[in-house]
Amino acid sequence: MLVEGRGLSSRLAYEATENRRLAIRLETPAKIRKLQEALHAKAKSSPTYRFYLLYDKLYRPDIMAYAYACCRANGGAAGVDGQGFSDIESYGLERWLAELSEELKSKSYCPQAVRRVYIPKPDGKQRPLGIPTVKDRVVQMAAVLILGPIFEADWQPEQYAYRPGRNALDAVRQVKALLDNWHKDVVDADLSGYFDSIPHAELMRSVARRISDRHMLALIKMWLQMPVEEIDRRGRKHRISRDKGKGCGSPQGCPLSPLLSNVYMRRFVLGWKALGHERRLDAHIVNYADDLVICCRGNAEQAMAVMRNMMEKLKLTVNETKTRIYRVPDESFDFLGYTFARCYSPRTGNAYTGAYPSRKAIKKLCCAVSEITTRNWTFLSVEEMITRLNYKVRGWANYFCLGLGPVDKCYRAVDAHVRYRFRQWFKRKHKMRCLEMSRYPDDYLHESLGLVRLKSRPLDYSCAKA
Repeated sequence: MLVEGRGLSSRLAYEATENRRLAIRLETPAKIRKLQEALHAKAKSSPTYRFYLLYDKLYRPDIMAYAYACCRANGGAAGVDGQGFSDIESYGLERWLAELSEELKSKSYCPQAVRRVYIPKPDGKQRPLGIPTVKDRVVQMAAVLILGPIFEADWQPEQYAYRPGRNALDAVRQVKALLDNWHKDVVDADLSGYFDSIPHAELMRSVARRISDRHMLALIKMWLQMPVEEIDRRGRKHRISRDKGKGCGSPQGCPLSPLLSNVYMRRFVLGWKALGHERRLDAHIVNYADDLVICCRGNAEQAMAVMRNMMEKLKLTVNETKTRIYRVPDESFDFLGYTFARCYSPRTGNAYTGAYPSRKAIKKLCCAVSEITTRNWTFLSVEEMITRLNYKVRGWANYFCLGLGPVDKCYRAVDAHVRYRFRQWFKRKHKMRCLEMSRYPDDYLHESLGLVRLKSRPLDYSCAKA
């Protein structure tokens, strides 16, 4: 029987997490895939072509149904209207989708406000996250299904985020390849609130370079200008109209925001090459969302000055306190959870430039493990807790699986923390004042209970052998 209060909310949160974890990866229907391939092929073959008839595809029944399925698989909380996926399905999904399609067809659709929440960052600050209503999410996802293949044809090879067939690990590999090619002067650029500072006017010009459908452009403009609703400490709701602001920002959490962020970042990446900075300075960009590094073979000071000047023209703010130049391997820097630094082969003792999990990445995992094993989760069985811990730790280890540097020390630290937190949770679950280590040694936890042991994973030092 479930405990009341925190225990009940924890159980509901656990079930929601498990549903998202076990969601089957959706396969794009053949008819939609054929449309996307046609749009991408046309955009690729005609770089200056502007698409003028897209809005009518937005409310196609198959696209609307697939957009809803994508949003459903991603999960997420309700927006300002309080309507969740279960409410929609109780009302009747087909009926709800038909009504939404009719709104789009009659052009009576109007987006609602975005509910803003704040997520704590490792540095103590808070990151704003926008939660649109499910209705707005579905329509935005439908727009992404149509617009994504068009802009994918234009994005540059240096851009790795939110693209099919590319991920953060590809960006990490590219940085490692540049470092191995003696581009060891690295400009680590940090943009202050990139998503919240993208200027609307310049962004819409970038979108209109490819899209001439006035109804689609009007829809995107409405999404950019959606008001934001916040709840203060007293529980009172406040709405902020974007029209009265500075005319900038794309709220994180909206399905369309990743696409728009890539569209605008393309201006910088393409400008860097078109103006000859890449060739003149021998400086190469690696970009993932708002994370940006420039690997140079010397000339790092000039590259940073040019980058600042270009960002100023793009109306983006460079965080001067976090943007700096690193001389690798004498200095180390972090990028996408990896620390790039001088490493030593455990077999030969030779030095090489490698990459391994950063301290911040290890701390973030340990905090997540600590959160999973608090007293709020004592209603779980031992098997459920082991499953949750293994899922979290294996997922973390799979990200740091590139074999670009030594990970055994990091693995030992993670293993020790997971064992400690599991024993603390086990002690609380069974209301034990103390837990005898002799009764539950490390081997028992790993071999009998099945707790994953990262230290036993095979290590790959292939980069050190070169």
